[in-house]
Amino acid sequence: MNRKTKHIFVTGGVVSSLGKGLTSASLGMLIESRGLKVAMQKFDPYINVDPGTMSPFQHGEVYVTDDGAEADLDLGHYERFTNTKLTRHSNYTTGQIYLSVIEKERAGVFLGATVQVVPHITDEIKAAINSVITPDTDVVITEIGGTVGDIEGRHFLEAIRQFGLEKGRENVVYIHLTYLPYLRTTDEVKTKPTQHSVDWLRMIGVTPDALICRTEKPVPQSMKDKISLLTSVPKGAVFDAPDVESIYELPLLLHERGFDDFIVSRLGLDARTPDLTRWKEMVERQRKPDVEIDIAIVGKYMTLEDSYKSIFEAIDHAGTSLGVKVNANKIHSEELEKRSPEELLRNQSAILVPGGFGERGIEGKIVAAGYARRNSVPYFGICLGMQVATIEFARNVLGLAGANSSEIDPKTPHRVISLLDAQAKITDYGGTQRCGAYRCRLAEGSIVHKLYGVLEISERHRHRFEFNSAYKEIFEKAGMKIVGTNPEENLVEIINLEDHPYFVGVQFHPEFQSKPLRPHPLFVGFINAALSKNIKQHQR
Repeated sequence: MNRKTKHIFVTGGVVSSLGKGLTSASLGMLIESRGLKVAMQKFDPYINVDPGTMSPFQHGEVYVTDDGAEADLDLGHYERFTNTKLTRHSNYTTGQIYLSVIEKERAGVFLGATVQVVPHITDEIKAAINSVITPDTDVVITEIGGTVGDIEGRHFLEAIRQFGLEKGRENVVYIHLTYLPYLRTTDEVKTKPTQHSVDWLRMIGVTPDALICRTEKPVPQSMKDKISLLTSVPKGAVFDAPDVESIYELPLLLHERGFDDFIVSRLGLDARTPDLTRWKEMVERQRKPDVEIDIAIVGKYMTLEDSYKSIFEAIDHAGTSLGVKVNANKIHSEELEKRSPEELLRNQSAILVPGGFGERGIEGKIVAAGYARRNSVPYFGICLGMQVATIEFARNVLGLAGANSSEIDPKTPHRVISLLDAQAKITDYGGTQRCGAYRCRLAEGSIVHKLYGVLEISERHRHRFEFNSAYKEIFEKAGMKIVGTNPEENLVEIINLEDHPYFVGVQFHPEFQSKPLRPHPLFVGFINAALSKNIKQHQR
């Protein structure tokens, strides 16, 4: 372990969803821009072992790391903003921590001691913090989920209090993100919730070194001075973070306010002046696009945008790189089971069908894939989006009546999508998927080969059902080409319809590897095809 490693803990108060994850990611980006090596992680207070079995309507998307961990969506922000490579040690839940301690107790590790929150649970948490450190790690940023005062997060706060005591306060910084509500009736910004939130934190034994106050508009210095006086946080350590149009503006805003300078000084880091040129150029392109297009996202979980968070971000990355503002119009797949696709999709320059599980809304997704195929509309199918395109092609081009996935219809006469092992018995729904990074070999000269620029790639998966290789030959003869294959198991990874502007289905989740400064090539190809379709529509 590198003894010089410094630690930053980010907590939140007043209300949830203030942006602790984005703040942590922005800070990581700023520290990296100064030439330092950053590790990032999040502690989540819920008792689920991981979010893999949680409803997307409650939790949002499940983010997947290379090593197959199903993690909180904030980890997506960490990887999009920084170059740090996350692992299963980057996200711990209360469930994981308690499960580990209980397993040790059952194995006799504690030698008959009474197992308690302090020291056993807190020691496990401190070990988790240390687990992300490598010999070259300069700074670890740890976000504590939930809000101060929540009973379920108390053990994490106690652990980071102990951590600061043990590591030395010169090596640890506590950042508290809070909220300054604006009352329109009196035209006032109120500081009382922030005061109470800091009081809660200090009662636990954690004294914040800096406050980041989320607001609707900039806060005057006089109010920052008032907050400083009432919370005992030094004047120069109270920062305001007013709302921004794009999340990618946040690092620049924090830098303008001197936040990263404060961190570097407080921790005594040997850091260079940050170079934010490329990031600023990207934000400027995002602000001033050359053209605007509409595309349809046909999904099952459309009432909560966080359910497809990484997909919406990857679309933005690709659009920004091409100078395009992409209006991603959310269409619930069940609507396509009630209304005609012409009514819902005719004005869209492209169609993307994302992943999902279960039977609900499947036929609507199949309709969307068929509409795109017949009308030469650019189509991008991700995970289940690839599978429904396969089902639609089997039914309506190959004439395989009743073709389906065995996930949806176990009695289908044509299992074009099926489990690898037809006899597989699923008893643990958190551990039966192909999850994490797998290799994929691309067909030379194919559209995906041209987009990636290499013949072998690695992409992240999260699914149980696969393309049934018994149907490969008849699919390819009819024009649906297999252009990506896993070399170890010879599993189909990518399909591509010939003689179509862009019809690509992938079994993996490319959105997890897209970054604002390095947009994913498949999303760039998709948005580029949508742009061409949009131009042709306007030329008619």
